Amino acid sequence: MNSFIKNHRLYILAILLLATVFTGYVVYVERPCDLTVSFLDVGQGDAILIETSQHQQILIDGGPGKAVLRELSKEMPFYDRSIDAVIATHSDADHIGGLPDVLSNYNVGFVMESGVGSDSSIYKEFEKIIGEKNIKKILARRGMQIELSDGAYLLILFPDRDMTGSDTNDASIVAKLVYGNTSFLFTGDSPTKIEKYLISLDSGGLDSDVLKAGHHGSKTSNSQEYIAAVSPEYTVISVGKDNKYGHPNQEVLDTFKNFGSQILRTDLFGTITMSSDGTGVVLK
Repeated sequence: MNSFIKNHRLYILAILLLATVFTGYVVYVERPCDLTVSFLDVGQGDAILIETSQHQQILIDGGPGKAVLRELSKEMPFYDRSIDAVIATHSDADHIGGLPDVLSNYNVGFVMESGVGSDSSIYKEFEKIIGEKNIKKILARRGMQIELSDGAYLLILFPDRDMTGSDTNDASIVAKLVYGNTSFLFTGDSPTKIEKYLISLDSGGLDSDVLKAGHHGSKTSNSQEYIAAVSPEYTVISVGKDNKYGHPNQEVLDTFKNFGSQILRTDLFGTITMSSDGTGVVLK
């Protein structure tokens, strides 16, 4: 009888312990937090997850393959199967390769793209799933603004016109995330000629705390004039380890260093997460 009571008490204690752990996990996951931006480690490609304090989520690009699902599972709780918006900066495989899997595994509010497609099988699959799931599609244009909680917003800086017939990189969506006095600039693979055009439109509007380096740190992007205009405290380079393209370019790295920007690379640090409380940006 005593043995039965003892075992019964242990059983109750075990249940209480599990309940406490689970409650603690839910509270930890659900508690309000600052706006966060995670540059996901997806190899030689881009994938960026933005999450507000109210758990609104925007995914910019999806990397070259299934790695994006692995990284999203680390950043989002297992029960969260929705993403408010997916932005495909352009149709190259290293930016949209993982998006068909994202669209298949998550409920996506809408997709934004540049309007310049591709004949690749991965782009056709991407468009096919958008159609099959009846996901709203928006063509990005300068001046569009995605409103987020706590006064944060994502402002589209480029394209400013129909880019049909243009090179996919030339048509890359350039967007600026603003939260209070802090900002992040996302550039896709936008080349130097588009950088110069953006400077001519509004050089002051490019100033940002964090810059996602153009084209994985390639010399075809990241001109000195552009870096000077952005003046980033942090520069994030999404790049694969020992990639065949030689990214990032050493001259580009030297330029960022000369401007005093702290360089963070996914091939060296893995996923890079930053948070903002509206007054400053910190590396988590």
